[in-house]
Amino acid sequence: MRTFLMVVIITLGHCSIGMAGTICQGRFLNPITDIAWRCMFPLTIGNVPVSKGKNPDTANPKSPICTCSNPIPRVGLSIGFWEPVQIVDVTRTPLCFVSMGGLQLSAPAKGGQMGPSLNGSNKQSQYHLHWYDYPLLKLLEILVDGGCVENSDFDVAYLTEFDPTWQNETLSIVLNPEAILFGNIAAQAACSADALAATAHTGIDALFWCAGSQGSVYPFTSYTANHYGGVAASTSLVEKMTYKMHRELLLWGTVGQEGLCGKYPMPIWKKSQYRYQMAYPVASQCHPYGRSTVLWESGKEYPVKGEDFAYVVWRKRHCCAL
Repeated sequence: MRTFLMVVIITLGHCSIGMAGTICQGRFLNPITDIAWRCMFPLTIGNVPVSKGKNPDTANPKSPICTCSNPIPRVGLSIGFWEPVQIVDVTRTPLCFVSMGGLQLSAPAKGGQMGPSLNGSNKQSQYHLHWYDYPLLKLLEILVDGGCVENSDFDVAYLTEFDPTWQNETLSIVLNPEAILFGNIAAQAACSADALAATAHTGIDALFWCAGSQGSVYPFTSYTANHYGGVAASTSLVEKMTYKMHRELLLWGTVGQEGLCGKYPMPIWKKSQYRYQMAYPVASQCHPYGRSTVLWESGKEYPVKGEDFAYVVWRKRHCCAL
């Protein structure tokens, strides 16, 4: 189904690229210039760093030796690394594929141009997201042990234009009924602690309803109630979408002792498992989920060609390697 969708997108995209004009902007990502390869580190064996890097890391298994019973019984080395696994388009224009060179398909019947807008005295925004599988380490054959890298193919995995819950808070409550428990001052105040933790290191996984400086992850919809800029709004939506994909069991856990032998269901996300980097319109270094964009967002958004965004999502992977 995904492969069929990709073929349709590319075929129709070639037919409509001429009419896209200045409405849909983007580029095909260059693995050399648009990927921040320093995000792959630190690389660890057990809890000993082989290459430290400059980015905060998750907790690692203590022992360098691991055993697994599936898919084949084995004894190996417990390694930890970060891999680029997804690209996320954040776009104001329905069916504008930022990471596919700015290909524009015909818009669906409902939902016109989105982006920032005024609601009384408040500025809010809406965007659509496109989620691509992007197993770059596998595609470039960087790691030899195929069992330790994402084994999917490059493909379109999710389009919010066809998700009825994305623009409807009432429908979205089906995926996150617990949101009603966290719509109070005490729960939202706890997000301040998460923001501080993300600034110093990584977010607090126990505060799963928080996205640090981006506030609450609920509801799983396209709305950003207080729009302070496209970079902050788009990163907030990438974080929301990551949790939403976990809740739908489209993303699984890959960290910790239980992740050494394979992926496992994780309907309540661990935000520390992820980091992101902007790849379009301006490539940047990576940041943990929940960290404020204030220190790096300058110059990353500009009129016409710099109002839609593409992000690379990096995921921590623990693996029992042969």
